[in-house]
Amino acid sequence: MLYKNRSKFDNISQKIGKSMSGLGIHPDAFTLLSLIFAIITAYIISQEMFLIASVFFVITAFLDIIDGSVARAAGKATKNGAYLDTITDRYVEFFVLVGFLFVEFPSYFIPSYGWIFLILFGGMMTTYAKAAAKEKGLTEKEINGGILERSERLILIFIGLLLAPINILVLTFVIIILAVLTNITAFQRIYKALQNRGL
Repeated sequence: MLYKNRSKFDNISQKIGKSMSGLGIHPDAFTLLSLIFAIITAYIISQEMFLIASVFFVITAFLDIIDGSVARAAGKATKNGAYLDTITDRYVEFFVLVGFLFVEFPSYFIPSYGWIFLILFGGMMTTYAKAAAKEKGLTEKEINGGILERSERLILIFIGLLLAPINILVLTFVIIILAVLTNITAFQRIYKALQNRGL
């Protein structure tokens, strides 16, 4: 949903990218740093230190967001860099969610690891539905949109981590919501791809 309003954040992103490019750090370094911080975040989550985890998660998300802005501001945007960024995004989400597997959540309908598996599967299918549609010629442009894209997933995870110290049930419900809505998003993209060709 935030994708539709992406242009509103472009100006802020450009300013941040310009200021960070002055550090002289290669854009790919920010991408790889986000992966390192994701692993650290996962470990902190596994230790159930949720408030500290939320801080590291914000750093992870920030590094993940600015790498492209820095690349454009520094005139170092490349296809390899964009590809590395996309691949790293998947690993970042994977590591953070794996951290939740070591947390003792109350069970609702199915064990908590089942919900986490559904988030991982839904996130994978959301991305694959977009890539496959273009690969198979169903659409010339990438299929975006849906009720819960990656940016919304990250926001929900942050909210869950921030409120978990108050009540673990909040984080539990966030995980269940993520599991349901992520898979709905995948179905939305699949439907959009098929509808695009009138199938």
